[in-house]
Amino acid sequence: MMNIIDIHPHIISDDEKRYPPAPLFGKRSDWSQERPNTVETLIKAMDEAGVAKAAVVHSSTTYGFDNSYVVDGCNQYADRLVAVGSVDMLADDVPAVIKTWTGKGLAGLRIFTGGSTKDFDPSELDNPKSFKAWETLAELKLPMCIQTGPVGLPQVRMLAEKFSSVNIILDHLGRPDVLDGPPYANAASLFALADLPNIYLKLTPRIFGDVTKERASAETFFPGVVEAFGAQRLAWGSNFPTSPGTLSEILATAEKRLACLGEEDRAWIFGKTAQRLYPALN
Repeated sequence: MMNIIDIHPHIISDDEKRYPPAPLFGKRSDWSQERPNTVETLIKAMDEAGVAKAAVVHSSTTYGFDNSYVVDGCNQYADRLVAVGSVDMLADDVPAVIKTWTGKGLAGLRIFTGGSTKDFDPSELDNPKSFKAWETLAELKLPMCIQTGPVGLPQVRMLAEKFSSVNIILDHLGRPDVLDGPPYANAASLFALADLPNIYLKLTPRIFGDVTKERASAETFFPGVVEAFGAQRLAWGSNFPTSPGTLSEILATAEKRLACLGEEDRAWIFGKTAQRLYPALN
C-alpha cells in the first residue's frame, strides 16, 4: 500500500471569536466562506480518502499572517499533520517571528504573492528586506512554498541560487500555460528551473484540469516534468477545500492523471517527496 501524503490542504476554524478573519490584502477568499473546513473535517476527509498524513497550508486569504489556527489545529493531530504558515517577509523582526512560530510547531513557510484574491505581484520576492527571513529559513532548515505565476519565476530562480540550502516548493507548479501541448513551449520558463536542485513542484487540481484542455494531455506533460525534474522533486497537493469536490474525488483525479507514470515515480509524488520536504511526516 502506498503511503499517501497531501502537502496542500487548508483548514478554516468555525470559531471566529478565537480565530478572527483578517485576510491578507483586505479581501477574504470566497472558498473560505463557502467551503470552510475545520481540522476535524479535514481528518475525517483524509480517513475517507485514505490519506495518511498532510502538510496543512495556512490560509493567508482568511487569517493574514496569524498562523494560530493552522498551528493549533495541526498540533491537535501531531501524529498526522504539520503546519505551513505565512509571515510578513519584509518585517524588521521577521527572524524572531519565524523562530517564535517554529517553536509553536510550524514546519515550513509560504509566500502568497497573489492568486484567488489579487493579481500576482512578485516584487516581494526580490526585495532585499526579505533576505534575512530566507537566512533564517536556511538556519532552521525550513522549506518555503511560493505561490506565484510565470511572472515571478525569474525571482524564484534568483532566490533558489542565492539560498541554495533552502528547499523551494512552487505551489500549483508555478501555474504554467500548457494548452499549446507538446513540446510545451509556453511552459519553457518552468522547465528552465529544472537545473536548480532545491526547486520542488507541487502538483494540484489546477494542473490536473489544465492537461485535459486543448492540445495538452497528461500522457505528454507529466512524463516530461518527471524527466526534467525527477519524481523526487514532485509532490501531490489536494488544494482541498479550495478546489471543489471531496478529498476522495480530488485524489482519484490525481491518481488517474498520473497513471501514465511508473509505480516508483508515483510513490515519490504521493508520499516520499513530502517526507523529504517535511521530515516530521515520516
